[in-house]
Amino acid sequence: MRIGMILGLLFAATSSVAQDWKGQSGDRPFDMGELSAQLSGQTLVFFDDGRSVFESNGQYQYIYGGGGTWYGHWEVAEDSVVCVTFVTGVERCDRIVENGGRLVMQTANGMRFPVRDIEAHS
Repeated sequence: MRIGMILGLLFAATSSVAQDWKGQSGDRPFDMGELSAQLSGQTLVFFDDGRSVFESNGQYQYIYGGGGTWYGHWEVAEDSVVCVTFVTGVERCDRIVENGGRLVMQTANGMRFPVRDIEAHS
């Protein structure tokens, strides 16, 4: 039950592109070109072993650390925001910034998830 609530919160539909993101000291946002280059063909690995896979062709997968995958399509927006439209029709937008040499994903509700590792793929 608790996992279901957490997943519901993480994948709730958002209209975050126009959001007033509350950054932290040291956050450095990317412009659209930088963010696209930073993500395209990369997998962001989070500390819970979850993986955001940003294929260079725009396809996206979120692979849970405990198993399971969400599929969708990603695109960048202004203000260092990346939006994913999942095959279910649900869309979510998150802000990705660099802070202290590490990428950090910020959700629409202000949660922050630092990226543990970045893996290139073809």
